[in-house]
Amino acid sequence: MHSLLVIVPSLRIALLGIAAIPFIYYSLALLSSLRFFLAGRRAASTAPAAGEFLPPVSILKPVRGLDPDAYANFASFCRLDYPEYEILFCVGDTADPALPVLQRLALDFPTTTIRIIIGSGRQATNDKCAKLARLTDEAAYEHLVINDSDVRVQPDYLRRMVAPLAAPKTGAVTPLYVPTEVNTWVQRLQEAGMLSEFYPGLFVAKELDGVKFALGPTIATRRSYLREFGGYAAIENRPADDLLIGRLIAEQGREVVLLPDAITTVPDYQSLGELFFKRLRWMTVMRHMRPAGHLGLIFTLGLPWTILALILAPNALIAWSFLGGYLFVRFALTLLVGQFGLRQRGVWLNMLFVPLWDALATTIWLASFTRRTIRWRGQSYAILNGQLVPANGVTPVAAASAPVER
Repeated sequence: MHSLLVIVPSLRIALLGIAAIPFIYYSLALLSSLRFFLAGRRAASTAPAAGEFLPPVSILKPVRGLDPDAYANFASFCRLDYPEYEILFCVGDTADPALPVLQRLALDFPTTTIRIIIGSGRQATNDKCAKLARLTDEAAYEHLVINDSDVRVQPDYLRRMVAPLAAPKTGAVTPLYVPTEVNTWVQRLQEAGMLSEFYPGLFVAKELDGVKFALGPTIATRRSYLREFGGYAAIENRPADDLLIGRLIAEQGREVVLLPDAITTVPDYQSLGELFFKRLRWMTVMRHMRPAGHLGLIFTLGLPWTILALILAPNALIAWSFLGGYLFVRFALTLLVGQFGLRQRGVWLNMLFVPLWDALATTIWLASFTRRTIRWRGQSYAILNGQLVPANGVTPVAAASAPVER
């Protein structure tokens, strides 16, 4: 009986110690986030006047279907304050609903060089990479800016994205991103997750290991840098192409610059279910690509450990210390990234959703262990040895390769 009385309190103390580990991570996240934004502001204050480095640029946009506000998104790229650039679109076939929108765009902006290409001409499970492989070959210029179809930009977009490439050590540039609007509670929930979890995680990774990733909404680089590792053709059967591009460029000994100045994207989810499965797809991919890192996420999820601490706490002081500490660091992180860093309005409204987001993130992390496949653009894929494999065993047929004139 005596030994049992000793073991149980010892186990409780051990579990309370483990429950405190997320606070170490959150402290690192706060420090990393603050250092990132302060360094960005110092760099901005000492940067040379804009406009000194303005090489011609090819903007590459793989397209499949229509995102919300697609025409407005595409049109924003036709109003850029930049001396010489072209926009290359690639759609899978002539039945794609985006094609009429792109043709209208070319008619509405006759002074902008727009080329619409039909099909990648390749067989690949990652349709986006297959399209980008062709777009890279078709591009007229060495400097490339690759972005998703849900991105909407300001006139100075290209100047900001290309400027860091003037440094010989810079291999790629990728910016943070924020939504064009936050109108629904689901969008507010997603924004809470971005500010309190996703971006702090990036800043911690940068602090510990440097930037060895890129973000899909925009990647600026040189064609020659992509060719050093085989370009998009080398990863056309792999998931998480944006992360891989950043990693492969970094492995060539080049620096990936993470810009603190955010661009905007249009939310592509309308319901909690859509948001859940979008994040579950991403988390499942991470489990396959970085299994140890994915498992380690358990110590970045503060909510379940705080609940455990509340259950095990021997007195009210310890219980309130865990709960108050959890709420303080989570709200402080959200304010630091959202208001101080990204200068977003209404961040305090996001704070109310942070515990709900943490509950959702914990559920998604647990659910990712049960997933054998991911679903993307209406098709299911398995991930085997880091490769995307159609779940139905059917390899996609290569799309046509004929360009469509403006």
